[in-house]
Amino acid sequence: MVDNLPKTIQEFMTWNWPQVEPYYQELSKWPLKEKNVDEWLASWSDLLRYIDEWRWRLYVANTVDTTDQQTKERYKFFLEKIYPPSQEADQSLKEKLLASGLEPPGFEIPLRNMRTQVSLFQRDNLPLLSDELILVTEYDEIVGAQTVDWQGEEVTLLQLQPVYQESERDKREQAWRLAAERQLADRQAINTLWGKFLEVRRQLAANAGLGDYRAYRWRQLLRFDYSPQDCTRFHQAIEEVVVPAASQLYEKRRKRLGVKTLRPWDLEVDTLGRPALRPFEEIKELKDKVGVIFKQVSAQFGQYFEIMQREGLLDLENRKGKGPGGYCTAFLVARRPFIFMNAVGVHDDVQTLLHEGGHSFHVFETNHLPYYQQLEPPLEFAEVASMGMELLAAPYLISDYGGFYNNQQAARARIQNLESSLLFWPYMAVVDAFQHWVYENPDAASDPQNCDAKWAELWRRFMPTVDWSGLEEEMTSGWQRKEHIHGDPFYYVEYGMAQLGAVQVWRNAIDDQAEAVARYRKALSLGNTVPLPALFAKAGAKFAFDADTLTQAVKLMVDTIRELEELQG
Repeated sequence: MVDNLPKTIQEFMTWNWPQVEPYYQELSKWPLKEKNVDEWLASWSDLLRYIDEWRWRLYVANTVDTTDQQTKERYKFFLEKIYPPSQEADQSLKEKLLASGLEPPGFEIPLRNMRTQVSLFQRDNLPLLSDELILVTEYDEIVGAQTVDWQGEEVTLLQLQPVYQESERDKREQAWRLAAERQLADRQAINTLWGKFLEVRRQLAANAGLGDYRAYRWRQLLRFDYSPQDCTRFHQAIEEVVVPAASQLYEKRRKRLGVKTLRPWDLEVDTLGRPALRPFEEIKELKDKVGVIFKQVSAQFGQYFEIMQREGLLDLENRKGKGPGGYCTAFLVARRPFIFMNAVGVHDDVQTLLHEGGHSFHVFETNHLPYYQQLEPPLEFAEVASMGMELLAAPYLISDYGGFYNNQQAARARIQNLESSLLFWPYMAVVDAFQHWVYENPDAASDPQNCDAKWAELWRRFMPTVDWSGLEEEMTSGWQRKEHIHGDPFYYVEYGMAQLGAVQVWRNAIDDQAEAVARYRKALSLGNTVPLPALFAKAGAKFAFDADTLTQAVKLMVDTIRELEELQG
């Protein structure tokens, strides 16, 4: 019966739970033995692929158009009527496999993960997990509806981004303040939602018999190779090594701009007074040129991206009603990735597509793995795939290779990216340290004013250079505007760890690009079949986040910035 799933995911998505349940029941009745465990796992994987793609197709539809009430209702139906019983049924199958004592080859890591998932599972948490996902859609809806009137036209806040790169300081400030005012208008709505998030998460931990949500989330995220204390040490290393380097970059910017203090609207404008980089005018141009760049990195990557273009697996342009941010997900029945982002014609859009392209190639490279549980890599390494691609692709931004820029512009774009990457580490530390405080102190964090105060404290610790005087409300409420804090708690330190891994992959590419790309691809192809440190090692990097490793990375980045500045004149 498991072999007789619908021919199309679209048909499956019209079902209800009584139609799905018999497939789980059949799997639960199989007498598991060594001779049939591969067949059983393959059948279970097929079913999981269908359930997973059902969820992600609805999620994509909901973020592509947050105003579509029909899609919202379909997603809510899935989260309330399909997701909880499917999670419960999967729990029974995990218990069945673990009880059998069987250990199929290549399944060691999934079995390790299953033991943790089984120990964490609580039936009472299933509706809470659905409630949490529904709250995430409400947050996305609030942010997706934020628009302002700019020069007689209604625009999204992201569509103001090009203005922040214009040379006229007063104009930049006007746009920045307009956006901030609109964001602050939703402050109470997000505060109300925040209380609901915390209530759900506290109950999830309590139901699992754990002392706090951080302990719950650590297990839920399957973090085996580092602890909360390691994150604290990472924050300290960033404070010691990166914050001084970042402060030097900010001070160089201030001097070049000739301003008394650096204000929030001074961070994206070119310091030499050059017009902002405008790499493309139409989305087609963005797709076509990034496709050529991917082909330069690897012919196979170019072919993968051509498939995505041909099959309509890219939704790139920003528009009203579209959800915030960018992501890449996988449609596992189709064995295809899907990229979502909000392009407005700036260089960051190029970087975002390169980044999400790295994620998409991860999906393609793992298609050979037979079982669903082998596919999804640890988040810390998934971000090496994306951040590593940004750096591997950087040499091909030049139009001589089919990219967007002349030599000087390409150098400028690479400087911009390296500076942004270096400046990211302190911001990441703010976001991660804030979340540790929240879930260590849930009573205090339930009051948004305390959250404001803690965010401001961390901001001053890790981001001390930019002048926010007179903008205290805008600064202290910054935690409201970081979607990960609301929708994907604790998923942010991975970016910092992965950035360190990506710089090591790039360092290898400086010596031998072809060999570095080959090692990178090999690591991607392993999916979730080896431990996290082994994935880093296979890619030619060390899984570490200490001051010494950071020092080496920062030195390479700063030295390269200096070389590129000489190149651009």
